[in-house]
Amino acid sequence: MTNVVQNEGASSSSTSLSSQKSETTDDDRMIAVVLSEEYANLDGAIARRLSNLSSIPHVPRINTFIPNLNDASVDHQRLLHRLNAYGLYEVKVSGDGNCQFRALSDQMYRSPEYHKHVRKEIVKQLKDFRSLYEGYVPMKYKHYYKKMAKSGEWGDHVTLQAAADKFAAKICLLTSFRDTCFVEIAPQNLAPQKELWLSFWSEVHYNSIYDARDLPVRYKPKRKHWLF
Repeated sequence: MTNVVQNEGASSSSTSLSSQKSETTDDDRMIAVVLSEEYANLDGAIARRLSNLSSIPHVPRINTFIPNLNDASVDHQRLLHRLNAYGLYEVKVSGDGNCQFRALSDQMYRSPEYHKHVRKEIVKQLKDFRSLYEGYVPMKYKHYYKKMAKSGEWGDHVTLQAAADKFAAKICLLTSFRDTCFVEIAPQNLAPQKELWLSFWSEVHYNSIYDARDLPVRYKPKRKHWLF
């Protein structure tokens, strides 16, 4: 009889925890939606700044190559030069394997901290519309999207295409590629409703970028109190 009472208590506790977890997930989703709507109206400042650039066609692909240290250093200097040349400010996000999702989160919600929500939505897109992406994945597709669902798994050009499709966004990359510095990823079956701007240190790291003159307040450098 004692065992029965204890089991009932454990069941009640488990139900309560499950309910709390569900409510937390719902709250996070609601906050993300509200923030997305708040920042949906873009001023197009970066697009105007880079209007003279031509982009190369985007081909979704998984990560297969990581540059050596020397090549990566040269690429990074090239990217920094391009950012400076076009007056762009790079909001650096953590290099914890979630950088693509953090950078997308920053562009949509003005915070990289919604990266888990962004990853979850992209993986759902991959699962629900398998025929759009399977041909670009040279492995068992189920294994691919299950792997991509894990925190810390690097995003690739397939997840960028899925993000563009899921969020009805044109994703614009200022890259460190030698031959071209600009790549556009457009939604496949609908007109884009917004633009998301990322820097791409090729095959190494993504960050979120803004026109330096139109930085969100939270990212503007604080003036020292003795400066006028």
